[in-house]
Amino acid sequence: MEAKFDNKANILNARLLATHDNSPIYATKTNFTFRGRDITLLQDTNPALSTGSVTVGAIHWNDKIMEVNGQKKKVADLKEKRKDGFLNKARYWRWSAERREYEIKYTNDEWTATTLKSDGTPKIVGRFAVPYRPHLFTKADPPLLSLTRTALAEDEIFLLLVFIYSEAKRQSDTNSSVGNGSEGW
Repeated sequence: MEAKFDNKANILNARLLATHDNSPIYATKTNFTFRGRDITLLQDTNPALSTGSVTVGAIHWNDKIMEVNGQKKKVADLKEKRKDGFLNKARYWRWSAERREYEIKYTNDEWTATTLKSDGTPKIVGRFAVPYRPHLFTKADPPLLSLTRTALAEDEIFLLLVFIYSEAKRQSDTNSSVGNGSEGW
């Protein structure tokens, strides 16, 4: 699956469009309170057995909880930081013990999700390019998401939420971002 966000300035309130025909796949909607981000909903805009949008995932920012298909888990239970070398801090995410573990890294304006194949070699199963840079004379490219069939079959919603969560936190921590993360996008 390859999709792009239609709102280049704010992935927390955007639609994910299929790159081949621009049809909407998912939508993100974020509510804010006086304390900042409250909840980000991930909605399937084309559910198979329903009409209208169906919420398939959520990030509860203040409670530090992720929700996938109605099942809630604390972010601290899903994420683990490990030091691989001197400066490389990798983040490892896993929805449950029975599921794959994903190493999530940010380099060169792109998040990558890597997992280990059965022979122990790493395999990139997802990419989230966020090439947002203010340009004076050209348009910025939209954020682009791509997931392999393996990731789609096993952890599509979870990986989408992890990429959105990671990028929102990265934006909040950068100097260009002010407030609670929405203004600097």
